[in-house]
Amino acid sequence: MKEFWLCFVPLFVAVDAVGVLPIFLGMTEEVESHRRRIVLLQSFLTASIVAILFLLVGPRGLDFVNITISDFMIAGGLLLLIISLTDLITGEKRQRIVDHETMGAVPIGVPLISGPAVLTTSVLLVNEYGVLITSLAVLTNIAIAIAVFWFAGPVSNLLGSAGSKVLSKIASLFLAAIAIMLIRKGIIAIITEYIK
Repeated sequence: MKEFWLCFVPLFVAVDAVGVLPIFLGMTEEVESHRRRIVLLQSFLTASIVAILFLLVGPRGLDFVNITISDFMIAGGLLLLIISLTDLITGEKRQRIVDHETMGAVPIGVPLISGPAVLTTSVLLVNEYGVLITSLAVLTNIAIAIAVFWFAGPVSNLLGSAGSKVLSKIASLFLAAIAIMLIRKGIIAIITEYIK
């Protein structure tokens, strides 16, 4: 159970459902309620399939191109650090014009829910905690994000614009700290390997 929570927390931060909530609201404000439910189902399926496929294929892909987990930890840590710092400095997640028919898959499912932060974090965690626990943690976090979006109206009213921004900043700060930890672990692993 402890391993699940150790795996769950970094992914929860990486998904950042509350931080993405304002973007979801902006994209779906003109979408009818029955269509919004279809968008959410499409988002859940797309985000889950992409995350699990990447989780299963990612480590083998790294082996194939002779990239070690330490290399990936440093690269992934740098990527997470850039994402978190961008969110902290600009205060806005990137938005783009979307098609109402496919918005559930792109951009809500990927990359807003299963984005670079989630994919990078999941590959790093699967090496430490295994496929089963990491898969459960990924799917649980995606389900939580969909639940937050399902109750988007009440949640947004409860938090308010300022509350959503504050929680997003806190989540980005935690993501930056996790990124530094990954870089540190990667560097230590490489140094240890060379000392041997």
